[in-house]
Amino acid sequence: MKLKKVLAVTLAAATAISMAACGGKDDAAAAGDSGNAQAGTEAGAGAADAGAETDADAGAAADGTLSYADITLGEDYTDLTATISLFNHRTDMDSEDYGGTTWAEYIAAFNEAYPNITVELLTDTNYADDALTHLQSGDYETIMMIPAVDKSDLSSYFISYGDLETMKGQTNYATTWEYEGQVYGVASTATTQGIVYNKKVFEAAGINEIPKTPAEFQAALSAIKENTDAIPLYTNYAAGWTMGAWDAYIGNNATGDSTYMNQKLVHTKDPFRDYGDDTHAYAVYKVLYDAVAAGLIEDDYTTTDWEGCKGMINNGEIGCMVLGSWAIPQMKAAGENGDDIGYMPFPISVDGKQYATDAADYSYAINVNATDDEKAAAMVFVKWMTEESGYSYNEDGLPVKAGSTDTKLSFDGVTFVQDEPAVYGEEDFLNEMNAESELNINAGGDSKIQKIIEHAANGTKTYDEIMAEWNEAWSNAQESCAIEVTE
Repeated sequence: MKLKKVLAVTLAAATAISMAACGGKDDAAAAGDSGNAQAGTEAGAGAADAGAETDADAGAAADGTLSYADITLGEDYTDLTATISLFNHRTDMDSEDYGGTTWAEYIAAFNEAYPNITVELLTDTNYADDALTHLQSGDYETIMMIPAVDKSDLSSYFISYGDLETMKGQTNYATTWEYEGQVYGVASTATTQGIVYNKKVFEAAGINEIPKTPAEFQAALSAIKENTDAIPLYTNYAAGWTMGAWDAYIGNNATGDSTYMNQKLVHTKDPFRDYGDDTHAYAVYKVLYDAVAAGLIEDDYTTTDWEGCKGMINNGEIGCMVLGSWAIPQMKAAGENGDDIGYMPFPISVDGKQYATDAADYSYAINVNATDDEKAAAMVFVKWMTEESGYSYNEDGLPVKAGSTDTKLSFDGVTFVQDEPAVYGEEDFLNEMNAESELNINAGGDSKIQKIIEHAANGTKTYDEIMAEWNEAWSNAQESCAIEVTE
């Protein structure tokens, strides 16, 4: 059953609901309603733990472990009785006022096929931090959205869905939470990186073409300020986790190079230098600094309101916000002007072409300590959400099921690029560099982006001074972690 429109059904089941240098843990990540789009894509070879299956009619791998690929929806585990819990970040989907399909409706539809599996729901506005706390306690939910854990720890927390090659035939983005040849996460949806904007505000400002370069974007923001009452660029500074979104644009969007993020960045000398052509990380963060310095943001960045901004952009009070495509349905659902919400590529062009990363959002993982029946029920639920629920389509995401083309999202003239995994043996290099440098690229590095805003607004540091500090921190980390440096 596809849920591509809001269902009018009754809920059939109960719904309730330290960072160390060079090899240490990184325990920060983007939270709130957002996704974990840049979780990392390292690869390797080996084996991992998985739960033993107990239902005679279910598919099983050759070694007797539970396997995602061997489960046939509608046939396996239809008589299983189990209660499982789902911990996630989508608090908006808990509300009857949510403009899309709610958790209650998804679970009700799931129970039409699996009436004896009860799904208890727990959502959290501070999910990224609290999910790590749950894991560290040892007492955590059956299904979780994977927070920012080291990949080497995945098998300690979660079961494997199967080996990488098999899972590539089942789901897209299988490498996102793969470690030593085993896959521990299935993407809930997949996103791209761009800018959510109000089309009517841009039209009223006289902006007839989507900006493709930083200069064009700054000119567009200036036009919004001069010709409308809208806030040109809303930073969402106060939410914190929203700041980390800027890191997601320094890879494919700013280079067009699928090997940059996971293979080249850790080895690059001074990656935050000015390349002189409005590309790479320097150009990405400068977009924010210049907008703040020119007064093209909210009057008081310390008082931004994440929940409130959704209605504001829907009503035309905000011109645009730098957020992943996961934000589109939330902005559309926040008022009566959903058709006014648009999505544009990030304004950087590489040799005249624009690129965008497509990557997994938060990914489902199954508790390694759950009972065999709970593991089986959780595996069925995850597969149903991936293949039957229509969730990714509903949330304006890119398809997760392998071979599917079912999506509402389109970037005309933009090339989608997926990050290549890290070189074998270097899977932990980026984690080590993030911990040692404390820059936390794509790993909850919101504070460094907040400081860009603070320095730009107060005039306490130039942009080049900030980038010089980052380059120094990166170089020192490379030396401390004994990582080979290339130009």
